[in-house]
Amino acid sequence: VNARSEDTFLESIRLGIQLLDGGNRMVQSSFYRLFSEQSSDKFFSEIFNHMQEAQKEIKSSYTVSAADAHRSAAAHHALGSPDAISRPNSRSNSVSRSTSTYSVAAVTPTEERGKTFESALSANPSTASTTTSTPIGSRSLSPASSSANIDVTSELGMDATAAVVEMSESNMLDSACVANMQSILRFLQLLCETHNNNLQNFIRKQHNARSSYNLVNETLQFLYYVCGGAAGGMGLLGLYINEHNVPLINQCLETLTEYCQGPCHENQTAIANHDSNGIDIIIALMMNEISPLQDRHMDLVLQLKSNASKCLLAIMESRQDTTMADRIIQRIQPSQLLDLCKQAFLEDHDDQGGEEYEIGLEASPINVGHNLYILAHQLSKHSKELQMAIRAQRDGDDGMSFYQKHTAQIEIVREDRKMEQIVFPVPTICKYLTDDSKEKVRNSVEPDNQGSKVPAFANRVEGLFLEMKWQKNLKDRPYLFKICQHENFWSTFSFHIAVVVNVLVAIFYPFNHDHGPTSASLVVATACFFIMICSVYSMYMYPTFQGYRAISTCVIFQLVCLLDETSALYILGAIQLVNRVVYFIAFLGNHGVFYKETLKSTSDNNGLAAGTPNGLWTSFDFTYHVGYIVVCVLGFIHVFFYSLLLFDLLFREETLLNVIRSTTKNGRSILLTGVLALILIYGFSIVGYVLFQDDFSMEVTTCPDDDAPIHINDWLRYILPYGSPSDSSSEGTCDAKTGCTDSSVVIADGECEAVKEARCSTLLMCIITVLDQGIRHGGGIGEVMRPLSVMEATFGLRLLYDLLFYFIIIIIVLNLIFGVIIDTFADLRSEKQEKETLLKNTCFICGLDRKAFDNRDVAFEEHTDVEHNPWNYLYFIVLLKVKDPTEFTGPESYVANMLKDNMRDWFPRMRAMSLHVEETDPEHFELRSLQGQLVKTVELVTLLSGQLNELKDKMMEQRKQMHRTSLLHSGPFNIQAQHPSGSPSTAMSTS
Repeated sequence: VNARSEDTFLESIRLGIQLLDGGNRMVQSSFYRLFSEQSSDKFFSEIFNHMQEAQKEIKSSYTVSAADAHRSAAAHHALGSPDAISRPNSRSNSVSRSTSTYSVAAVTPTEERGKTFESALSANPSTASTTTSTPIGSRSLSPASSSANIDVTSELGMDATAAVVEMSESNMLDSACVANMQSILRFLQLLCETHNNNLQNFIRKQHNARSSYNLVNETLQFLYYVCGGAAGGMGLLGLYINEHNVPLINQCLETLTEYCQGPCHENQTAIANHDSNGIDIIIALMMNEISPLQDRHMDLVLQLKSNASKCLLAIMESRQDTTMADRIIQRIQPSQLLDLCKQAFLEDHDDQGGEEYEIGLEASPINVGHNLYILAHQLSKHSKELQMAIRAQRDGDDGMSFYQKHTAQIEIVREDRKMEQIVFPVPTICKYLTDDSKEKVRNSVEPDNQGSKVPAFANRVEGLFLEMKWQKNLKDRPYLFKICQHENFWSTFSFHIAVVVNVLVAIFYPFNHDHGPTSASLVVATACFFIMICSVYSMYMYPTFQGYRAISTCVIFQLVCLLDETSALYILGAIQLVNRVVYFIAFLGNHGVFYKETLKSTSDNNGLAAGTPNGLWTSFDFTYHVGYIVVCVLGFIHVFFYSLLLFDLLFREETLLNVIRSTTKNGRSILLTGVLALILIYGFSIVGYVLFQDDFSMEVTTCPDDDAPIHINDWLRYILPYGSPSDSSSEGTCDAKTGCTDSSVVIADGECEAVKEARCSTLLMCIITVLDQGIRHGGGIGEVMRPLSVMEATFGLRLLYDLLFYFIIIIIVLNLIFGVIIDTFADLRSEKQEKETLLKNTCFICGLDRKAFDNRDVAFEEHTDVEHNPWNYLYFIVLLKVKDPTEFTGPESYVANMLKDNMRDWFPRMRAMSLHVEETDPEHFELRSLQGQLVKTVELVTLLSGQLNELKDKMMEQRKQMHRTSLLHSGPFNIQAQHPSGSPSTAMSTS
């Protein structure tokens, strides 16, 4: 600036671009500090002068070319031949032609441009009248532009108009000051990158300068001139926009977008209130056809429309008022905006099938259509007509249904604690999130101390995003993807095979290998074959899971009927083993084992679930599935191993799993109670051994054995080699010929016979007897001991012993154990019911109860499905992960910073915009006050009506009383005498 050199200034701008590229916040702070501490008049004055000079150059190029076109048109009329029109040469040597990023536009012949112009007019009737050429749905920009349009188009004709445009394009693009505007605008854009509010306001107004330069308005004015506003051709954009100036127009739109995002309400208002009608310019770029450029370079037109729609969204960003939306709605026809959305979808649907939409493909028609749909969705909140049009076309149109499916909305809380709604496109990667993962998250996320599920849900986001990535990676392997996609089917099929195998074992074991298929079995096999054919046909027509089940059943019956049971079991066992291996592969695939980046991503994992590979190998699920495969292999050794497969039902049904949890959740309490029971039994065993050893005599049945007789004390001595029961006074004797007496049993050859056996000859044997017989009998140990006579001396002690054992062990201790199990099961059941009720009647995000939405415009279901859908919040976080940070909007940058700082304050807590709007809307206040006044009025009228009825009854009673009194005081003669004179009677006067 100080050197007053054009080259130095441009090189400084390019250096600034390199320093600021990528949204360098530190460099931005340095620029702002430099601008604030020192006078910035010269710098902004230089930029302002460049913009002014570029605008003058564009305007003069149109003026000079129009004058030359007048002369050419006059020569054309004089000669009477269209070929006589010669294209005037562009100005040379008037402007220095230094290094420029643009080359001279390729020019089509005049006749061709004239035909193109006429075809464009015929294709777009709204712009056929050149005297009122305006953007679709908007008014004319200015009287000057209209008059200029009349002079050029009506007097010179279409061919002359095309010549004017060609000459103006050539003159404009040859100008260095116009070409250098792209670098200047890029520099201004990067100053505001990442929504630097200080620089956004400083570009509009320099508070420390003697002369302030509003570069926001100048940028919009420059866009106005580039798009043909100076020549009055805003309704005919195709004549002024070509492949050479599209980058410059895109840069203008991107710079204006950065001016507004954040949001910066002052810049939004400045653009909307500018004299050039900036909103009209942007709407025209978005809505109008840009022909013939779109015939040659459709990608450039799509990029232009995409930037225009983003600029409109930036102008409306975070506006609490309806001013901007109302201005845009006045200039856009709802049906035309929706038609553009559907047209963009149809153009891209044939190429990509409508399902390969990716964030960031700027040259994609479906991307442009999606931006237009989001704009329509934002405007529909302020226009009932547009809202009804969207609803009417949403169900019957594929394009609108597609956009609705890939569009979501959430509500966030900003720094000032105000709520804001965000509408955003759902990234394609989100469709790979499985329903099982969603269900697990909903059921497993626990609320914190304040009752909020948001912290636990936010900790699952990284794991869910990683799952989306590996599920997307699986799609590149079609066979593996098909296997993993049907994980639930493999599991269900495996359980059904296990049931069938065990049914066959239960019916036919031990197997008979001597018989072959009988005539009855052949008949059954034939019937099953025909049923299987019918099932296959029905499955082809109407595929259902019941059809698979019918086919499988028919195949199993045919195997059993045509083969022997052993062969059928071997075949079913092989099917079960293969199916379980396939299921195990699906299990590993759905947990990211085959995704190469999984181990890298989870190496420093902070909050991922144990299902990811870092915790998969030691998880219970992995061990269980490996054990299941081992049991399937053991089934080939012996069929009884297949019975273990039926325990899979415990892990398939949550109710049965709760039964197991009821014994394991409070396992420590149950274990300690059991230890107490063992201590008590040990004490009762000692007392029984000392006092009632002879009473432990039980009748047992002995059967012959080929082996040598074994004494019970020898068995005990083998168990406890350091103890010797031979010293016991009650021990009997044992002989191989005479047998055992009292405490011993000899198993010898012969028939089974009942004998008496002493079961408390040793303390260990006494403990085993009390533990075995005492607990299993409902009356305690007294039921198995020898009954005593009342006359025996130990009867009282024995009675006390039996009763204490019954009350302490049977009634108290065992019921304590059973009570703990039953109470735990009841707690688990009530906990499950409470969780289901909480999920059903409480918002997952904000925690509001269903009752808060009673008698409201928004139902609770709509609130949880649309406004506070937890998966929409997940999709928004994923969007921030896959989107370029420099492309963030203001709310997106705010949420991204909050996530970076691991803060959850942007989630709404006990708040919803639908409730907040109803409470703060003046119309709702007025309606509620009127309703209250009406209720009070009705109550007052009812009260007055009652009082009037009471007063009427009292007056009627009083009149009747007076009438009776008058009749009693007046005789009949007086009444008759008064009648002839014509005077009224007393009764009549009284009445």
